[in-house]
Amino acid sequence: MKFGGTSVGSAERMKIACDLIAAEALRRPVLAVVSAMSKITDLLLDTTRHAEAGDQAGIDQGLRQLETRHFEAAKDLIPAGALAGVEASIDELVGEFRRIVNGMQMLAYRPPRAVDEAIAVGERLSALLVSAHLRSRGIAAQAVNAAEAIVTDAVFNNASPLMDATIVKATTRLMPPLKAGEIPIVTGFNGATADGRPTTLGRGGSDFSASILAAALGASELWIWTDVDGIMTADPRLVPGAEILDEITYSEAAELAYAGAKVLHPRTLAPLVERRIPVWSKNSFAPEKPGTRIVPALGAGNSGARAVTSMANVALVSLEPASSLVGGVHIMARALDALDRANVEILAISSSSYRQSFCFLVRKDELEKTTEAIEAALSLELTHGYVKGIDVDPDVGLLAVVGEGMRGFSGLAGRIFTAISRESVNIIAIAQGSSELTISIVVRRDGLEKAVRAVHAECRLALETHRSS
Repeated sequence: MKFGGTSVGSAERMKIACDLIAAEALRRPVLAVVSAMSKITDLLLDTTRHAEAGDQAGIDQGLRQLETRHFEAAKDLIPAGALAGVEASIDELVGEFRRIVNGMQMLAYRPPRAVDEAIAVGERLSALLVSAHLRSRGIAAQAVNAAEAIVTDAVFNNASPLMDATIVKATTRLMPPLKAGEIPIVTGFNGATADGRPTTLGRGGSDFSASILAAALGASELWIWTDVDGIMTADPRLVPGAEILDEITYSEAAELAYAGAKVLHPRTLAPLVERRIPVWSKNSFAPEKPGTRIVPALGAGNSGARAVTSMANVALVSLEPASSLVGGVHIMARALDALDRANVEILAISSSSYRQSFCFLVRKDELEKTTEAIEAALSLELTHGYVKGIDVDPDVGLLAVVGEGMRGFSGLAGRIFTAISRESVNIIAIAQGSSELTISIVVRRDGLEKAVRAVHAECRLALETHRSS
């Protein structure tokens, strides 16, 4: 079971999470993965920025808020007789964070490795409180730092697991307590390199942590507890008629997450595919609701589009050779290699065969390092005018239509484009892979919401959901 930040965002929510853990533990062994309390990761990151800037007042304020939030939760969660010990453990973890930010202040710099170690403190505090509350109820539980169980590469701030090494380490660390009837409460979001340097798995990486451990330990199921009822046919804030999908495939869920759906971390499902471990997306605020089951494949009758999602905080970057004498494929290869080395995530890409121009979509918060990487890789071509300047359009949005059954569904793409054009929304770029699982469409930002509603209505996604149910 994995619990997101809102699901452990207060003492009350932690008690409910513990209820869910304890109830399932009566039936079978349970391992829980917990996020930091809601907003704590942002607080930790802000405090490291104050440290880098030499802002002592900002550091002190961040430390006070960190202590206060967790001390107050501990008072509600832990009986008086055990409270002093838990408060001492909170003090110790806050002290670790204080030591790291003091070092950043002295350097006037935030080393990526130190940032990873610092922000993992949020999950460690959550694991401490949840495990202590379970023990106060007579349930055997222990807090486990995922750095003791998940082995990653050394890409700080966005590490990837080394699964063979993780299987060995996770089995060694976590199977003994599970076999003894104890519940490990494991920190989400973090791990460590083979030589013990702390890493994190990227923002939202607690989902990923849970799937890594589920795969490494051979879990029968993974339950991801959030604050929504499941995976929907669209964002209900944009489409009032959006409905919960009863079932969805790994591929569909991964594509939706990648294109902006907030329920799962985009990399969550990758470790589970080979073992075919089913995933439940459930609402800890309404645990009686069935949620969405994510499975390897669906049965017959699920044709056409299954869901539509969107991203607004994106930018379109375009490159075009200034002359046909310059190979566009060569320019594209150089640019994409530079973006890969800069760890930039490309959301969609489209190209022109004659002019050999191409464009790609990135998140706005990665735009600066995107342009820097391309400028460095193509400095000679840009200086001598072999390639036109890098064109950036920040006033765009991405709409993605997803469905395993879209392959061979005649006329669907035309209907989607017609529905968007009826709303007088201009389509800027289109991308579709050979699998036909996703149609990605870049539109003007001010027309994004209208386009999402139009596509949802045209594909009759809510109706199709009922029919497949």
